[in-house]
Amino acid sequence: MQTSVESRASWVVAIVALMILAIAYGGPMLSAVALKPIAADLGTARSVPTLATSLSFIGAGFGGILMGWLSERIGIRVIVTFGAVMICIGMVLAASGGVTRLYIGYGVFMGLFGASCMFSPIMTYVSRWFDVRRGTAVALISSGQYVAGIIWPGIFQVGVQAYGWRRCMVLYGIVVAAAVVPLALVFLRKPPVVPLHGAMHHGPSKGTRVAGLHPEMGMVLLSVAIFCCCMTMSMPMQHLVAFCGDIGIGAAHGAAMLSVLLGSAFLARQFWGWLSDRIGGLRTVLFGSLAQATAMTGFLMTQDETGLFAVSAAFGLGYAGLIPAYVLTVRALYPAAEASWRVPTVLFAGLLGMAGGGWTAGALYDQFGFYAPAFAVGVAFNLLNVVVILPLVVRQRRLTPQAVLG
Repeated sequence: MQTSVESRASWVVAIVALMILAIAYGGPMLSAVALKPIAADLGTARSVPTLATSLSFIGAGFGGILMGWLSERIGIRVIVTFGAVMICIGMVLAASGGVTRLYIGYGVFMGLFGASCMFSPIMTYVSRWFDVRRGTAVALISSGQYVAGIIWPGIFQVGVQAYGWRRCMVLYGIVVAAAVVPLALVFLRKPPVVPLHGAMHHGPSKGTRVAGLHPEMGMVLLSVAIFCCCMTMSMPMQHLVAFCGDIGIGAAHGAAMLSVLLGSAFLARQFWGWLSDRIGGLRTVLFGSLAQATAMTGFLMTQDETGLFAVSAAFGLGYAGLIPAYVLTVRALYPAAEASWRVPTVLFAGLLGMAGGGWTAGALYDQFGFYAPAFAVGVAFNLLNVVVILPLVVRQRRLTPQAVLG
């Protein structure tokens, strides 16, 4: 009989992980809310502050591979604590000067040394506490971004208006260090030992083919797919507030719209987690991608405030399941012993997409003076994601017609 690793302690760890990610994810929200003030203060185009955010995503993705590997050797507590301190330093540095310090603060300290210690290592760490309800748990903790989206935009909007974006960055950095460090030291302990028996715990054996393909080819295709869908995903998240300002919707309403987008994503992610436990991660990626592509077209079809609130909510509902579904897909298709580097590697490709999408939208806006071309490019990348994922789903289904697909 197989013994589950899940316990009450598993859910305590998951909730604390959610809290940590919700606090640490405020940095990109701050640059999105303050996009126009930052660009105006520095005397630059909008692509400059969006590039800073993009550099943080690139740094987080690249560093996440190393930090995921290190967390297996020196422990998640040390990694997360270090990351919280680096985010604080990065925010202080980004607020203290011009464009160069903004880039170094976001890209190096907040991204490469800070956020890299959060998402990928924590996702892999928490997945080791679960087996039966892994999809539900991963969906919950990966919702930290959306909890951040509910909490931070309104606070940042008030803070930027009252104190300016520089002081707001410094205060946020202090909050991250003061809150995350004690949570990590108290609650993030070593995960349970996996039973020696039971394939459900260890996953496929080393070298098992993925949808009939060589394992590394499967990794390449998953990486291409997540890059494409994250290109689309990041555009409304980074530019929605600025887009609203351009069409005459106030900044406060734009920030509220971003909160609606991320709040609906938080609620929907719990559904996607439940679904992925039943149909597998790979098919969940396909359905989520189709939903995101459909919602993204809405930004091309309306500039009415009520309509944009509805489109924002629909977009959040659509894309919510994608990132945790990729994590589940990797965990299902590859050995558990390889999770510490395969999960961060795939997520790195996704973060490259997040970086590329935000910067591309800013650059296209600077070129054309409005956002429609950028949103159209987002739809195109989303359709490319479907082109990559659909054959994998079909091949995997043919190979395992009676199994739950990973």
